[in-house]
Amino acid sequence: MNGGARIARVLHDRGVREIFTLCGGHISPILVEAKRIGIRITDVRDEATAVFAADAHARLTGIPGVAAVTAGPGLTNTITPLKNAQLAQSPVLVLGGATATALKNRGALQDIDQMPLMKPHVKYARAVKRLRDLAPAIVEALEAADTGVPGPVFVECPVDLLYDEEIIRGWYADSMPRGDSLADKAVRFYLERHTKRLFAGGRKMPKPASESPAVLPRPQSIRDIARQLAAARRPVMVCGSQAVARAADADLLRDAIIKLGIPVYLSGMSRGLLGAEHPLLFRHRRRDAIKGADLVILAGVPCDFRLDYGKQIRRSARLVSFNLSRRELRLNRKPDDALLADPGLCVRDLADAMSGSPPDRSEWLEELAARDAAREADIDARAAVGGAGVNPLRLCREIDKILPDDSVLVADGGDFVGTASYVVRPRGPLRWLDPGAFGTLGVGGGFAIGAARARPSAEVWILYGDGSLGYSLIEFDSYVRHGLAPIAIIGNDACWAQIAREQVKMLGDDVGVRLARTDYHRAAEGLGAAGLVISSDDEIAPTLAKARELSAAGQPVLVNVHLAETDFREGSLSI
Repeated sequence: MNGGARIARVLHDRGVREIFTLCGGHISPILVEAKRIGIRITDVRDEATAVFAADAHARLTGIPGVAAVTAGPGLTNTITPLKNAQLAQSPVLVLGGATATALKNRGALQDIDQMPLMKPHVKYARAVKRLRDLAPAIVEALEAADTGVPGPVFVECPVDLLYDEEIIRGWYADSMPRGDSLADKAVRFYLERHTKRLFAGGRKMPKPASESPAVLPRPQSIRDIARQLAAARRPVMVCGSQAVARAADADLLRDAIIKLGIPVYLSGMSRGLLGAEHPLLFRHRRRDAIKGADLVILAGVPCDFRLDYGKQIRRSARLVSFNLSRRELRLNRKPDDALLADPGLCVRDLADAMSGSPPDRSEWLEELAARDAAREADIDARAAVGGAGVNPLRLCREIDKILPDDSVLVADGGDFVGTASYVVRPRGPLRWLDPGAFGTLGVGGGFAIGAARARPSAEVWILYGDGSLGYSLIEFDSYVRHGLAPIAIIGNDACWAQIAREQVKMLGDDVGVRLARTDYHRAAEGLGAAGLVISSDDEIAPTLAKARELSAAGQPVLVNVHLAETDFREGSLSI
C-alpha cells in the first residue's frame, strides 16, 4: 500500500467522500488512490477554489473538508482561503505536495520551506518524513480540525512517500553515481540508507476513528443562566456560525430556540435556522434591539466589529456568552456569564433547564416586530422606485419570492450582496454561505462547488458583485465539466460600490474603484454555461424563471444584471 493509498484509506474510514483539487505531479497518487476506493475527486481551476470548496462542504456536512494541492505555488495559492477558514472556524484539511525528501533544499522544482508559511494559518501543521508516519499524521490532523474550536490543518506529503516503494527505490537507484570514488560511494551509502529509513515500519495503519467529544457546558452554570433568563423582560439572543458547528444537530438547536421563546437574530451559518419566517426571528435594527435588551445571549458570536466591539450592549444589561474560543468569549467585553463550551449545546441545555412561566414579554416582541415591519415597508417603498437600470432591491425581492425551500445561497460580494442580505432569506438551516469575519472576496466559485457536492438536490444560487466575480469566473468551466448547475446573479454596477460610496464622499476621488459594464454573460457562454442579461425591472421575473429552467436542465447560468445606482447602504463601510 503506497502513501497515496494510505491517505485515501484514512480519509475514507473517517467519512470523507470528497476531495477538491487542482492536479500536480507531487500529489497524483493521492488523487488516483482516493478515486479507486470511492472518494470523488472534483478538480477546479485555482487552488484557492479547492480550499473554498472544502470549507463550504465542511460547513454544510460537519465533516472536515479536504483539499489536495501541489507543492510551492500550488500551496501558496491556498493562504487566503486557509486564513478565511481559520477565522470562520471551518474544519479543513489541506494535503500539500512537497519535493522528495532527499532533494529538500537542493533546488528541486517548486521546493520551498512550506511550514513557516502554513503554521500561522492552521491549528495543526506537520511535515511527514517517513511512510509509517503518514497515516497517523492524517488522523491527528483530522482530529485537530474538529476538536475544540474547529479550524484548518495542514499535512505536507513529500512525493517520495506517495508512490510505490519499488518505484521510489528505482528513482533513487537511477540517480546514484556509478563511480568508485569515495564521494560517489558516500552518496550511494547515504541514498541507500535514506531509502531504507523512508519505508521502514510502514505497514501499520491507524485504528478506526472515534467521534470527537463535544465541549459540554457546566450544568450549574446553565441553571444560573436559566434563572436570570426567566426573570428578564427584554431578552435577546444572537446566534452565529459556531452554534451550528455540529451540522447534524441544527434541527435540535432550532427546536431549543423555539422552546426558549425569546427573540433571536441569526448571523453567519446560523442564518435560516428558523426558516424564512418565524415570530421569534427578527432581521432588522439589531443594534437597537441589543441596546434595548436587559439580557443578551451571544451564542457563538464575539464582540467584534459586527457588534461595535461590544458597545451595542448597555452596561446595565446582563451579558451571557457561549463560545468555544477562550479569546472570543471575552473579546472586548467581559460577560457576566461566560461558558467556554459548544454554543449549540449550551442553548439546548438552557432550553431544557427552563421551568415555570416567563414574565409577559408581549410588549417587547411587539416593539421588535414593529421595527422589522417599518424596515420592510421602507424596503418595499425603495424597491418600487423605477429608473434607468435595475433596482437592486426589487431584484432581491424577486429572488426571495421564487427561492425554493431546497436551495443554498452563496454570498460573494460587497454592496450588492450586502443589500441582498437584508432581503433574500435562506429557507432553512445551513443554507447560507458567506466568507465570515475575514470578509474575503472570491469565495463564490468554491463555495458553490462545495455546496453542490454537499447538497446535490439543492438549487444553488450565487449572489456576486461584479468585482468579486473576477476572482472565480473561470470556475464556470469547472461547473460544466462536473455537471454542476448553479445560478449566478451578478450585480453589475460597473464599480466597487461599497468602497466607492465612502471614498468619493470622503476623499473626492474615484481612483481605483470604477469598472466597466462588462458582458460577463458572454464569458460564461464561452466556458459552456448559459448567459442571460437583465437591463430593466420588467425583465427580472421572466429572466429569473428562465435561469431556473436552464439550471434544472443541468446547465450553469450567469445572469448579468445591470444595476441602477442606489443609496440603500449609505454609510455601511466597516473597518
